[in-house]
Amino acid sequence: MSSVPLFDILIRNATLQGDPSLVDIGIRDGRVAEILPVAQRQETKARVEEDAGGRLVLPGFVDTHVHLDKSCLLACCRGGGGGLKGAVSAVSRLKQDFTEEDVYRRGARTIEMAILQGTMHMRTHVEVDPRVGLRSFAAIQRLKRDYAFAIDLSICVFPQEGLLNDPGTEALLEQALDGGADLLGGCPYTDSDPSAHMERIFAMAQSHDVDLDFHLDFDLDPSWTHMDEICRLAEAQGWQGRVAIGHVTKLAAMDEDAFERHVTRLAAAGVAVTALPSTDLYLNGRDKGFRAVRGVAPVHLLAERGVTASIATNNVLNPFTPYGDCSLLRMANLYANLMHLGPDGFSQCLRLITQDAARLMRIEDYGIAPGHAADLIVLDATDEDEAFGSIAPAQMGFKNGRKTFERQARILR
Repeated sequence: MSSVPLFDILIRNATLQGDPSLVDIGIRDGRVAEILPVAQRQETKARVEEDAGGRLVLPGFVDTHVHLDKSCLLACCRGGGGGLKGAVSAVSRLKQDFTEEDVYRRGARTIEMAILQGTMHMRTHVEVDPRVGLRSFAAIQRLKRDYAFAIDLSICVFPQEGLLNDPGTEALLEQALDGGADLLGGCPYTDSDPSAHMERIFAMAQSHDVDLDFHLDFDLDPSWTHMDEICRLAEAQGWQGRVAIGHVTKLAAMDEDAFERHVTRLAAAGVAVTALPSTDLYLNGRDKGFRAVRGVAPVHLLAERGVTASIATNNVLNPFTPYGDCSLLRMANLYANLMHLGPDGFSQCLRLITQDAARLMRIEDYGIAPGHAADLIVLDATDEDEAFGSIAPAQMGFKNGRKTFERQARILR
C-alpha cells in the first residue's frame, strides 16, 4: 500500500442514522470521500484518525432563525413589560445605545454557544432602522468573517418595528443589501400598513435578487392571517421556494378545515415555515395564564404535507426569550414534548433541524454522503432515539473537514 495518506481525516467506528452497523468516514479536501463499513475494514492510511467509539454521527445542525444582535441582553434588561409588544419596546429603548463592539461581544457569546452545541449553519435576523442604524449589521458581518472556520452565517436584515410607519428604515435596508446582507426579512404585524409592507419587501427582494424570511402571524387569533398575502406575492413574483415565514402561531389555533386549507396553500406557493418553540411558548397566551394553549405551529404536520419546515432557536437570553443555550437538539426535543411525539417521531424532529432546515436555507451538498461537505458532529449517544430523547451533547465537530471543537468525556469519580 502507498505511504501517501488516503484521507486527511478518518473518523473510525461511527454510527449513522438508520443503520446500527459501524462505519469509518474518510474525509479529503474538506469533503466526505468515502464511507467504509467497519466489517469490511482494510488497512487505511489517514493523516489524522478520530475514534467515534460507536457514537452517532450527524450532519451539523442548521438553525434557520436566530437574533444574534439582541441576544444576551438580560444583564441590562430584566423584563420586557410582558408579551410581544413589551419585548419589542424594551429592545427598542436599548438598541439606540447599541455599539458595534457591544453587539459583536454578545453575538460572539451566542454563536460560540451554538457552535459547541453542534450548529454549523445559521440564519440570523438583524434589525435595521433609524434607532440602531447599521451598527448591528456591521457587527454581525464581522462575526460572519471571524467564525467562518466553524459556522456558515447568513445575514437577514429586517425592519422589526415596521417599514411604512418608520421613515428612514427603507433606505437603511437598501444600504445593508448593497453592503452584503444575504437576504431580507419583514415584520408586517408591527407596521401601520401590513399589506404595503409586504409588497414593498417583495419588491426590494426582487430588485436585489435575495430570498425572503418574514416574521408572521405571531398571535393566536385565527380570524385573520397574512399567509394568503404572502403566498399570493410569492407566486406573482416567481419567488416560490425563496420565501420563509417564522412563528405563524395562528396555525396552532385554527380549526381543522382552516388548517388544511392554509397548509395546502403554503405547499402550492412554495412558502416554508419555521416554528420557534421557546419564544412562541413564552410570549403567546399570556391572557390565559396557566390555562394557555400551546401556541406553536405544528411544523411536523406541515412537513408531512409537502411544506418545507424547520425548528429554530429565535431569541436567547433577552426579553423575547429569557432562556436558551443554543442547543437545537434541546429545541427539537421541547417541540416533540409539546406535540406529544414519541420515539416514532424522533427522526422527523431531527430532520427539522438538519435536512429539512438545510433545504429551507437552500444549502447545497448537505448531509453525510460522498462528495458532500464534511460538516459533521459526533453525539454522545449510540443511536438517534437515545440522542434525541436524552438531548445528548455534541462530543466533537468537524467543519469542512477541520476539527472545530471537542468536549472532554464525562467521568464519574
